Amino acid sequence: MLRLTDASITALWAISGAVRRPATPRPRERTFTLQVVDRRVVARDQNVVALTLAAPDRRPLPVWHPGAHVDIRLPSGRIRQYSLCGDPASRTSYRIAVRRIPDGGGGSIEVHDDLQIGATVTTGGPRNAFPLTVPGYGSPARQLRFIAGGIGITPILPMLDVAQRLGIDWSMICAGRSHESIPFLDEIGRFGDRVQIRTDDEHGIPTAAELLGDCPDGSGVYTCGPAPMLTAIRAALTGRDDVELHFERFAAPPVVDGTTFTATVASTGVTLAVRAEETLLSALQRERVPAPYSCQQGFCGTCRTRVLNGVVQHRDSLLTEPERTAGMMLTCVSRAADGAHLTLDL
Repeated sequence: MLRLTDASITALWAISGAVRRPATPRPRERTFTLQVVDRRVVARDQNVVALTLAAPDRRPLPVWHPGAHVDIRLPSGRIRQYSLCGDPASRTSYRIAVRRIPDGGGGSIEVHDDLQIGATVTTGGPRNAFPLTVPGYGSPARQLRFIAGGIGITPILPMLDVAQRLGIDWSMICAGRSHESIPFLDEIGRFGDRVQIRTDDEHGIPTAAELLGDCPDGSGVYTCGPAPMLTAIRAALTGRDDVELHFERFAAPPVVDGTTFTATVASTGVTLAVRAEETLLSALQRERVPAPYSCQQGFCGTCRTRVLNGVVQHRDSLLTEPERTAGMMLTCVSRAADGAHLTLDL
């Protein structure tokens, strides 16, 4: 069977929860400050900016490996995840790249407009939900196929250097709306004909077969990009033997097997209905209820919220049993059990 490694894990956990008012467990992360020391536009349409971040005193930073990301707390208090796309061998700086999303949650606009050289942010350090498993060093794959869509190049870019340095048989396709929209074209270009650039304005939207190319048994596929692209690739590889598929989402996964339920915001008494196909977080946003969030995929913990009443169907893999026992839930993926009602400490 096809082996999948998905950064947006939505495994169904045992149901827990009840009427509780315990103290909220405190996060265990240690945070530190990073300063913007370099900034440049890396897509010709100027919608993607790369920031180099370093400690204010330039001390060494925690190590990371290709596929890693950092949780960045912006000056506004927003927390966002950005893939590390620089050189893992650099011990004194991290590099991230951010695409401007005008109708998003405001994080990308803040990065573009406010994070000039000298600005500071905080982070808990690198985490890796999309690690590269190298053939011969933990993976049975014999060759690698990298597929990047637009800003999805960011976690994959450091993987190319590793594959090249180790002499692995690899190829890559990088897709985007146009050449002007694809970040880091100059850095990708140094790999020559190992990399194919395909743009929608010249060739149309690529099919999964065109993205996968010659993908024989023994291949390891690493892909990151828009949800429709990932869905098409997964469907194309269903039933393939001896193929590894590793992917990372930059957007919330669809709700699977959801049922409608209701939730009440304790501070205001507002009760809202959560549709079967939407998340609790989406319903809160629809009703303009202030609620923290970041990854929308159940792995960062920013949307951690206490449930004062009701039974939770936990769909995350992040919360510990003590946190669940303490009545916590992640509003971006978890739901009320069996269509029940939840009262939220918001």
